[in-house]
Amino acid sequence: MIDDAIRILAGDCTVITENTDREEYRGRVTTLVKPDNTVLVHDIDGYQPVAWITRADSVSSDRTGDFTLVAKKDTQTLRIAAHEQDGFAHYPASAAGTPVGVCPDCDGALVRSSGVNCVGCGDCYGVPTDATIRDEQCDCDCGLPRMRVERGLAFDVCLDRACESLDAAVSQAFDREWQCPESDCDGDLRILRRGGLIAGCERYPDCDTGFAVPTGVVGGKCGCGLPTFETASGTRCLDRTCNRALDGVLEAESETDD
Repeated sequence: MIDDAIRILAGDCTVITENTDREEYRGRVTTLVKPDNTVLVHDIDGYQPVAWITRADSVSSDRTGDFTLVAKKDTQTLRIAAHEQDGFAHYPASAAGTPVGVCPDCDGALVRSSGVNCVGCGDCYGVPTDATIRDEQCDCDCGLPRMRVERGLAFDVCLDRACESLDAAVSQAFDREWQCPESDCDGDLRILRRGGLIAGCERYPDCDTGFAVPTGVVGGKCGCGLPTFETASGTRCLDRTCNRALDGVLEAESETDD
C-alpha cells in the first residue's frame, strides 16, 4: 500500500530477483520501500542498488519467522528474506524541494517540488511550472506567499487558487479580447480551462478553434490578426502553428497608441 512513509529493513538478507532469469544475493543490506512502492536494496558498494523494482504493482511483507518482503511488477519479482534483522522502521517522508516560505497552518517549511508542499502538515498547492514564488505574503488572511505568472500579462496572485484565482485574473484581462481568426466565424475567443488555459471560440461546437495561452506577455499583433507573445524563446503567435510572426509580419501595439 502506498503511504507517506519510507520503510527500511536492514540485516543479513537473501535477495532474489526473478524475471527472464533468476539471481540470488546474500549479505548485510538495507532495503528501502518508498511511498510509490519503489524498492531499493543497497549494500556498501557504489551508488547503484544491488537490486530494485521501480513503482511495483504490489509490495507485501510477512513478519512471522524470518522477515520476508515481496515486490512484484508485471513479470518481475523481488524477494528479500531477512535471516537476522538489524532494524525495521517506518519514517515519515515528504517531497523535498527549494524552500519558498513558511506554512501558515503549522509553521512547517514550504518547499517547491512538483508544486508547493508543506514539509510539516503535508498541504500541497499546484502552481504553474513557470511561476516565480515571491517573498511577499498574500494580502488576505491566508498568510501564503504570492506568485508571479505570465499569461498575456504578468499576474501577481496568491499561491492558493482558492484564495485568488489565476484563471479569473487572465479571464478578466483577455476574455473576448481577440476575434476568432476563422474567416467564416464572427465569434470572439473566450478564456477557458481545458487541462490548461485556452482561448477558445465562443461559437463552439459550431467552431472548434482554440489555442493554448502561452507563457509570456502580449507584445504586438501577428499578421494573422491574433496577438503575439514575448516568451523566453522569442516572439510567437497565439497560434503556435502560425509562421507569420516569425516572418516579421508584426504590428506593434505601440504603433496604434496616440
